[in-house]
Amino acid sequence: MAALYEGYTLCGLAPAQNLSNSGIQGIEEERDSDHVVVTDSTRSVMLYKVSDQKPLGSWTVKQGQNLTCPAVFNSQTKEYVAVSDNKVIRIWKEEDILLDKAFKATVSSDVWRVHCVHGGEPVVLFQRGAVRLLDSLLAAPQQPINEVLAEEEAIRSALLCVAQFVIFTTEQKGDNFLYVQRLNPNTLQRYRLEKEEPGISPLSFSASFRDQHIRLLYLYPNGHMYQSVVSVRGPGAEEGAQALPLPRSLLLALPVSEGLLEAASALVLDEAHVAVVGVPHPSAGAGKGNYCLITLPQMKTPSALLVSLWSYSNKLFIPHGKTLSVIPYECPKSSLASALGKLRQAQAEASVEEVQKEVEGLLSRVDIQVLQPSVGQLAATLVSRSLADPAFYTPTTLAQIVHTQCLCHSVCPDLVLLALERKDYFLCQLCLQFFPDIPEAVTCACLKAFISIPDVDAEKASLDPDSISFMETLMSRECGQVGLQNGFSPTSFEGGHSEDKETTPIPPEQICPVGLHKAVLLNEVLQTAYSDTFLLPHLKDLCSQHVVLFLQYLQFLYQRCSQDSFPQMHGLRSPSLNQIMDWVCLVLDAHFTVLVMTPEAKGLLLNLHSFVKSQVRLVSELGKIEGSLQELNKMKVKKDVGQYSIEVIELF
Repeated sequence: MAALYEGYTLCGLAPAQNLSNSGIQGIEEERDSDHVVVTDSTRSVMLYKVSDQKPLGSWTVKQGQNLTCPAVFNSQTKEYVAVSDNKVIRIWKEEDILLDKAFKATVSSDVWRVHCVHGGEPVVLFQRGAVRLLDSLLAAPQQPINEVLAEEEAIRSALLCVAQFVIFTTEQKGDNFLYVQRLNPNTLQRYRLEKEEPGISPLSFSASFRDQHIRLLYLYPNGHMYQSVVSVRGPGAEEGAQALPLPRSLLLALPVSEGLLEAASALVLDEAHVAVVGVPHPSAGAGKGNYCLITLPQMKTPSALLVSLWSYSNKLFIPHGKTLSVIPYECPKSSLASALGKLRQAQAEASVEEVQKEVEGLLSRVDIQVLQPSVGQLAATLVSRSLADPAFYTPTTLAQIVHTQCLCHSVCPDLVLLALERKDYFLCQLCLQFFPDIPEAVTCACLKAFISIPDVDAEKASLDPDSISFMETLMSRECGQVGLQNGFSPTSFEGGHSEDKETTPIPPEQICPVGLHKAVLLNEVLQTAYSDTFLLPHLKDLCSQHVVLFLQYLQFLYQRCSQDSFPQMHGLRSPSLNQIMDWVCLVLDAHFTVLVMTPEAKGLLLNLHSFVKSQVRLVSELGKIEGSLQELNKMKVKKDVGQYSIEVIELF
């Protein structure tokens, strides 16, 4: 049974500006469980040590400015991130004294929230529903931000940012919606919540993430608390598509005495416990069911009609009146639940070796095509278990299944994402080779994963020998011997002596900017089928650093493959010149504004400009003799030429 312990006051609060304001915008856990960052409703951010209620730091924006987004702590960079006046992103460190002198950038659209998972990169949620990674946003702060929400639709609450997901709810003319935005791949799921009684909307939302499912909890003024479960592996919604209905189940029916709750907040604590606080408080149900119930007499005062509730490290943070209270709690699991959990776990374990043996026996049959439906079901089962159990993974078996060519992405849509999660780059490569229906979002997820792999880690992967042979040949050729590239030579050499060639410096674009295995993986992405329309939005998620690196590689690849002296290697898996150039155009289309504003990309853009200019000049020259070449094609060849003849052809 849950236990609440004696609470204490962490700090005083500034008076609320209106009846719908609790005096606090947000509370975030900082470096450990004993430090929190508190953002008030006006201009200040405070850092507290919870155990001794001691303030460790304070930062304030100027008079006339307002903090419009709670501050978060980026554990990667040890920096704080907040937003003032809806559009100004501010970043500072603990030792910074004045916020006005710290880094700030103005974005082109209003920000709703900044989220930061511990150990992850901050994510920015805009008021119109768009989501951006902070680094890619700061690379070009004035980049246009698309509108995801429909007209008259507004965000109600930003619930959760976990792993690669941002979850938030919206309201439009009395209808409530749930959005699940996946960052990698960039997909969006949209659901419509079932309606309660006419004129009643949810007072609060809370969400938790467990076993690849999001559990949404929402409380209505009549005391009804519902739960909806959403799989994060659900299909992404196409632009303009109708929202999917979201089934719900009644979790609790809290007694609210007479009338309705004016304000309330419910928060998921763990699998079996929920914290509830409200005005008036639903005290009649105390102790019933698996939920914690907080009763605060001060909550009856009208100064806190917006009830807020936060939970970190077994502590509840509740603003009420002029103070912020901390209430420690404990939610131990019952011995029966623990026993049942252990029993289910023991029954579910089949070992990896046993699974591999059974699958090998199945795949060794001659009539493998007859087993195609069974193979798809088998792959889906193995993937599902691997996602649920981190200790279970059968890379060899999954690779064998892909090699049968009885599988495609639509049959087992989570296989590629599982391979990326487990950093199984060989399985990723096989899927890109054998699956003809990989969505553009997944293709871009592979690109983002491959381009960010350290070369040292990539070299450890065992990849397809043919694709490695192609890149080995490409990278081992003498870089100084540069031939014509469709009539264009990026460098000029004086003289033909061998000593001149030895002393000629190698142009940077003739040196591969990535390692061998990383290049092989990138080549697989280049050869994957795609639609420009669907791929372009996902390419915009790449950060500027990765965009520059990818373009440098594409430049190297095109210049080496287009050399007249480069031999054709039949039978080896390699991207075509058209595929390489198409990707160059796509990346430039997606990031041209960012590249123009990135100093590191200046030289690259100049090289690409010179190259394209030379190609245009070449095509122009070929166009001049197009008519003559067509006349040659029309000429009739004489049958009796003999052993030797001289023929004069006049071109006009």
